[in-house]
Amino acid sequence: MSAITLNSESRRHARLQGLVLVGCVLAIGSSMTYAAPATDDVLSVTVKYSDLDLATDEGASKLYSRIATAAHVVCPEPNSRDLRAFASGKTCQSEAIARAVRDVHSPRLAAAYSAHTNHG
Repeated sequence: MSAITLNSESRRHARLQGLVLVGCVLAIGSSMTYAAPATDDVLSVTVKYSDLDLATDEGASKLYSRIATAAHVVCPEPNSRDLRAFASGKTCQSEAIARAVRDVHSPRLAAAYSAHTNHG
């Protein structure tokens, strides 16, 4: 996937990527799925967490890290010299992470998310 550019179509595409990333999150069983529509140019990432215990702070923190990594894969940071595109990429990542955290419905994951957004 190429870097996000200044034009509105690219910004819309980046936002769509983030929304697709989290729009189809399924917190069923042991995995959370980020599904993409039938188009080939939209990335999707599956985040597994069957090995994690979300009842612990450690498990929730590890899942948060996996979600954040997935958001960076789907919404990569463009060249920082293009501030508008850079901000668009960061917004895409932030929205993707926030939606995924909400969709998991885990109080400990929400706390891990809050700690990261308030302190880093």
